[in-house]
Amino acid sequence: MKKRIVIAFLTVLLLAIGLVGCGKDRSEKAANSDGNKDKDAKKEAVEIGMLKLTSSAPLFIALEKGFFEEEGIDAKAKWFEAAQPIAVATAGGDVAVGATGITASLYNMVASGEKLVIVADKGREQEGYSSTAILVPSDSTVTSIEELKGKKIGITQTGSTYHYMAGRLLEENGLTTNDVELVPLNSIPGLMDTLESKQVDAVLLNEPNVSRVVEEGYGKIIAQVGDEIDYQTSGIFFSKAFADNTDAATRFLKAYAKATQYYYDAVLTKENGEIVPGENYDEVIGIIAEYTDQEPELIKKGLPYIDRDGKLLESDIQTQIDWYAKEKLVDQSIDASEIVNTELLENALTELGK
Repeated sequence: MKKRIVIAFLTVLLLAIGLVGCGKDRSEKAANSDGNKDKDAKKEAVEIGMLKLTSSAPLFIALEKGFFEEEGIDAKAKWFEAAQPIAVATAGGDVAVGATGITASLYNMVASGEKLVIVADKGREQEGYSSTAILVPSDSTVTSIEELKGKKIGITQTGSTYHYMAGRLLEENGLTTNDVELVPLNSIPGLMDTLESKQVDAVLLNEPNVSRVVEEGYGKIIAQVGDEIDYQTSGIFFSKAFADNTDAATRFLKAYAKATQYYYDAVLTKENGEIVPGENYDEVIGIIAEYTDQEPELIKKGLPYIDRDGKLLESDIQTQIDWYAKEKLVDQSIDASEIVNTELLENALTELGK
């Protein structure tokens, strides 16, 4: 009898311990589930307005490699067909982040009261790297920028980055825009076709189109823009609301800086003055090809220079504003501090240990 009582007591005790253990497991699972929900809930939804250009490579990398996810950013691309609508959408808050060229129209928007800030590099002209160049027909006798006096130069549009580059290059070589005829041709294919048909004496073109023209034999380079001037051609913009959300903005830029470092180390590292493919070269080329719908071999012909840490060439922004104002391409001059915010990226780099 006593033996049966002891056995019964031990059975009840073991069952009780098992139930407690099960309850503990369920509690832990529930706690973990709630924690994951909290983590997911903290993800910041960020829509990025961009073009399918090679200079958007760090954004492609950050999306593809999960760098945004690592920083709690739920990033989505919103594709555009032209640069100006991206700036408009960013200023209006339709997208939190814009990635595009820095043009006169952007400065005019800010001068008229629109709010956005440039926070990071997305492509610049840099000495020793081929990005944008002035080309003349292959049988032209022109060999220098000084010899373009009185000639027709093809650009994309009035007030564009191409207009700015042409004007600055002329001034660096003792000329002004009054010494030439600038011909807006509206598109890159238009520039190439007009050079080939010799309807203009020179054009500005970007890579990989520069390499294509030279290989096809109807044009030759007389100057690389980056060898003549330092120029911040495009940038990463934040809407005012997103810039004011400093936690999310900083986390976004941490992911972006990881991507610019990944990009630079893969495709821009030099040895003895020559670019050599990095460890992740083929992977990065493949990512760019996927996002831009271009052939890898074409992409390899011209990879834009981007600062390894994504740092903006801040001083050049005021230079651009002053030039556009001088040429009466902006309605009024503004202070660069109204449109530039480098503090967010500096904070991001500090958190990354850079």
